[in-house]
Amino acid sequence: METFGADLLARIGAEAPGVRLQFVLKADKDSTPLREATVDLETGVVDEAIGPEVRAQALFHDRFVGVVRPGHPLAEGEVTPERYAAGRHIAITRRGFDGGRIDATLEALGLRREIATAVGSFSAALALARGSDLIAEVPEGLTPTLREGLLTFALPIPVPEWSLSLLWHPRMEADPAHRWLRRCVKEVCASKDTRTPLG
Repeated sequence: METFGADLLARIGAEAPGVRLQFVLKADKDSTPLREATVDLETGVVDEAIGPEVRAQALFHDRFVGVVRPGHPLAEGEVTPERYAAGRHIAITRRGFDGGRIDATLEALGLRREIATAVGSFSAALALARGSDLIAEVPEGLTPTLREGLLTFALPIPVPEWSLSLLWHPRMEADPAHRWLRRCVKEVCASKDTRTPLG
């Protein structure tokens, strides 16, 4: 919630001053915290790791962009698939160094990127990119503030957009307070269109 957390807290504070939110990092994509009621809501990408009973509502679509520091070799000239793949990259993953959509797309083009390091968050990846020649790939809509002062470029390979969804357990479906909180999250996320056209 690095992008929307402050606005959500302001909204909650205005409508229900006695309510406090706790943001927690997800260790993985498993639905156990929702099932065991240790969390009320999650945000994430719906995939096979999400339990079949979990309810989901799309918040917005996003796409990955490349990010490098000013003065990086990719800051000059056309960013071709070959130049992009030849750089050293930062993987953002909870599962180690296994590949994702970007690696699969590069492989289909006969290319391979070097993963120099893996981190667990977008903010950590951008901090590393800011101070090195490493390349970070982050969601455009979730990271506008974090990318300030860095060079953002469209990936030179066809990586599909994806949807960030709000997830909850069905036992909370009709709960009035939970419905209110879901509405607040959805409206705060919808109030910002942080994506910009990229060349």
